[in-house]
Amino acid sequence: MFVRAYLRASTPEQDAQRARQQLVAFAAEHAQPIASWYGENASGAIADRAELRRLLEDAHHGDIILVESIDRLSRLGREDWRRQRAELDAKGLRIVALDLPTSHQAMAPSAADEFTARMLDAINDMMLDMLAAIARKDYEDRRHRQRQGIEKAKAEGKYQGRQKDMPKRRRIAALLQSTHADGRSYSIRDVASFIGCSTSTVKDVKRDGP
Repeated sequence: MFVRAYLRASTPEQDAQRARQQLVAFAAEHAQPIASWYGENASGAIADRAELRRLLEDAHHGDIILVESIDRLSRLGREDWRRQRAELDAKGLRIVALDLPTSHQAMAPSAADEFTARMLDAINDMMLDMLAAIARKDYEDRRHRQRQGIEKAKAEGKYQGRQKDMPKRRRIAALLQSTHADGRSYSIRDVASFIGCSTSTVKDVKRDGP
């Protein structure tokens, strides 16, 4: 069993590494070393995130994904969350979140009998789904409030539209035109991981330019 820590922040302006020391301390309390780290700046409402995808490709059956909270792992809608859960279950991976005490049991070998272990797993699975739904609701509420703010600003003649991050878009464009040392072009996922943005942003630059 390996513990793989996943860190995420929604925008490039936020610090994806903010909770790193919390995860280190939590793992130490449970006498479990963290085998690898995965961090990125990308929306939790996006299913295809470069570092999360890398984690899933690296992980083996029985590994643990350690996160600060479930919303760091997912703010996905129902169907995307179901697909993500199915992939996690198929690989035999377990999620441990600092804000979900029922998940902490996975950090230590269980001394419980089979019935108790299955009951705890069932409770944990239910709580995971509930927290994922709450995280999505929070995301949708924030989006709704943002739209309300934009509509109000438009009505008052103060809205100037969302400004593009031109320096970032120029870096993305430059990488898309570059190649690896072996001559291979950078893929969209490579660029997203390197810049710390979503693959949709890279696709947007590739289509429309910086």
